[in-house]
Amino acid sequence: MAIGWMTILKTVPWVDVIRSAPVIADGARKLWNNVGKKTPEPPPPRDVYVHDQDSGDPQARLQARLADMEDTARALHRQVLASTELIKDLADQNTVLIRRVEAHRVRLLWLSVVVAVLALAVLWQFLAP
Repeated sequence: MAIGWMTILKTVPWVDVIRSAPVIADGARKLWNNVGKKTPEPPPPRDVYVHDQDSGDPQARLQARLADMEDTARALHRQVLASTELIKDLADQNTVLIRRVEAHRVRLLWLSVVVAVLALAVLWQFLAP
């Protein structure tokens, strides 16, 4: 299993990964800002759990609780939309990164072949009588 990991690590173009790090960091910063902007824990519903007969109409309490729940649902929906947009942006960045990594891998392979051929030619020149 260690050989598989070493092979994977050798094929990763670390220069490109480092070059793309600011874009990834920007996406992470956006995620952190979205998480940091979360509203604090909503206050408990207004007297919903009080079973005192003098506290008011039960229907009014249920309507107040329903309004609180709807507000919470709207806030959660906005957060889900923001998170979804961020995840989409990160996925797009990942796709671009993978394309660039593959292009650089192919270029590196071609350059390695050219360097090997040139090294053989230079070696041939020095060893030839």
